[in-house]
Amino acid sequence: MIKLSTKAQLAIGIALVLLMAVTRGQHFASVENLPSASWSIFFLAGFYLRSRLAFVALFAEAVLLDYSSLANGSISDWCLSPVYWALVPAYGSLWLAGRLLARVAREDLRSLALLVLTVVVAAFIAYLISGGIFYFFSGRHPEASVEGFVWRIGHYLPRHLSNLAFYVGSALLLHVAIVSALRLRQAQEANR
Repeated sequence: MIKLSTKAQLAIGIALVLLMAVTRGQHFASVENLPSASWSIFFLAGFYLRSRLAFVALFAEAVLLDYSSLANGSISDWCLSPVYWALVPAYGSLWLAGRLLARVAREDLRSLALLVLTVVVAAFIAYLISGGIFYFFSGRHPEASVEGFVWRIGHYLPRHLSNLAFYVGSALLLHVAIVSALRLRQAQEANR
């Protein structure tokens, strides 16, 4: 299991909060053309942050950003139906996947394969929850069918998965760079 100091977890938590602020929705701080990092943020928070309160804080931030975007007219209310709250278990599944991976991950190639598998399975489950509940219960799709949902999985899941892979892959590269730099510094200090 990965063990981080409280200071390191705080730094990661702040980075995740800022990443959500600049990539979620269309509001004052959005960075144009940068895909939403929300799924990745919950996965990475589960992996790196020990406090369950981080999940609550990140979800509260997501809600605040969504409803402020709605209030300022930069998004429509299309996705903000009563089934919006299905995001809790969807994001929770991503958080849990990150948490479970943190328990078994080691610094070897098998863990890289496990990371890829975990990301794919977590994305599929999160989409089944969020996309499925929205499609069947939001009232936005009166002709909802299993066939229609299967089509939506094929159409929308690849985008969610590619966003997740982009941000988790970027986090992995950053993680490896930081760990390598720390080990190099420790080795240099030991040789003095």
